[in-house]
Amino acid sequence: MMKSYIRLCYIILIIILSSCTRFESVRDPYTLYIHISAEPGHLNPITSNEAIASSINSYIYETLLDRDYDTLELKPQLATRWEISSDKLHYRFYLKENIYWSDGKPFTADDIVYSFKIIKDPRVANAPLKVYYIDVKSVKKISPYIVEFTYAKPYFLALEICGSIPIVPKHIFDDGTDFNTHKNNRFPIGTGPYKFVTWNTGKTIELVVNDRYWGPKPDIKRIVYKIIPEPNVALQMLKKGELDVMALRPIQWVRQTNSKHFQESFYKFMYYQPYYNYIGWNARNPLFKDKNVRKALTMLINRQAILDSLLFGLGTVVTGPFYIHDKYYNHDIQPLQYDPAKAKEILHRAGWSDSNGDGILDKNGVAFKFTLTIASASKFAERLATILKEDFSKVGIQMDINRYEWAVFVNKVDKRDFDAVTLGWSLSWEGDPYQLWHSSQVQAGSNFCYFINAEADEIIEKARKEFDVEKRIKMYRRFHEIIHDEQPYTFLYCTPALVVVSKRFNNVIVHKRGLNYTEWKVRQ
Repeated sequence: MMKSYIRLCYIILIIILSSCTRFESVRDPYTLYIHISAEPGHLNPITSNEAIASSINSYIYETLLDRDYDTLELKPQLATRWEISSDKLHYRFYLKENIYWSDGKPFTADDIVYSFKIIKDPRVANAPLKVYYIDVKSVKKISPYIVEFTYAKPYFLALEICGSIPIVPKHIFDDGTDFNTHKNNRFPIGTGPYKFVTWNTGKTIELVVNDRYWGPKPDIKRIVYKIIPEPNVALQMLKKGELDVMALRPIQWVRQTNSKHFQESFYKFMYYQPYYNYIGWNARNPLFKDKNVRKALTMLINRQAILDSLLFGLGTVVTGPFYIHDKYYNHDIQPLQYDPAKAKEILHRAGWSDSNGDGILDKNGVAFKFTLTIASASKFAERLATILKEDFSKVGIQMDINRYEWAVFVNKVDKRDFDAVTLGWSLSWEGDPYQLWHSSQVQAGSNFCYFINAEADEIIEKARKEFDVEKRIKMYRRFHEIIHDEQPYTFLYCTPALVVVSKRFNNVIVHKRGLNYTEWKVRQ
């Protein structure tokens, strides 16, 4: 649960679902074929920060608590119950007994203590996760099936953070091998409803039902994730019956999946989850240090027109760091309007002019030239970049485009090796902006655009220990104002998931959390 609902995740396509048709197929009817657009780096829930890995891991690994698919309330998973001290510093969990890892070894409190130790280990590459445990003083084994977390100071998300701790098997990883490069990062062993079988690099990742699973066994016996970067190829495979799940591009949703035959074969689902995409401006680059320059760049982007033309109007322009349907989102803030003339005026006041007549703005001898880094698998990013390149050139800004396959792209972002980047964040249901926006996270955390603001830091820190929801709303809405004024990102859109699922499955329900394969039934 930590990956999907607490940790934020890099995203190109965040929905990894399933679909199948009435076309002839030779495959086992109890196998679910799911399209994924990029290959995850690995499947270790402690060190991965990718949405695709998180989705796969959610069927392999489990945590102490989970969120109900409809109410979003926390409920027991590997724990049976929990207790919270009156000072909100101690969180005790009582574990289910007779739970086994998929290799047959018992799950105990030792695995939780070990996982916490690994999370805190400075040698382990998991900076985005570490921030949520900075105030946890200790995790102690009270007995083989009782564990207690102790905080140094209260934290409003403490129950969820403790309950969502990613847990890996101690008997596998505690072997003296470097955790970051451990062989089981690609061969996971979990307690969930499915167990890992094989990974055919660049092609498929396969899971089967975990015969040692403590809960009800899913009707779908095997899941095969097919790695297909090209969405048009994937759609053709879907129509031929070679896939059972696909998240569609808007053009595919609007124009390519509305035939009578297709709709007889597939469910089509459109629904929203916490997400937004954006363009991030690396403030280490002198071009982007001035917030007025960042504002001007936002005003040079016709976000509504791009939404209408590239995404067929499926989405909403957003203005800040929270999910648009979240209680913390400040709806009083309106998007900066597209206004090239005013943007050029702002740039001129900031000292940018074409002093040598070469058609490129310059300041103190430095030309306004930069590169936008994009993931090569993202059709939206490619078309967006092409539009920006043309529109920026009209006012004297030269933008080049660097395209990288997903693993290289993520590495570039993590190393801060970019001028500007377009990405998306999958958000948690209950947010804490510390990971993305606190100044302490500029070196190794997720604040890779180097946003530093003293008032923002103060709000983030105070909100973490504020248990009064109304007070927290007031704090976060002020924080939203600061982000809007500073424009460290040009916030783009909150877009819906556009999902097709084969009608050979029954009991396919869109919950508030999305779809859940474990409850699907194969149509007889």
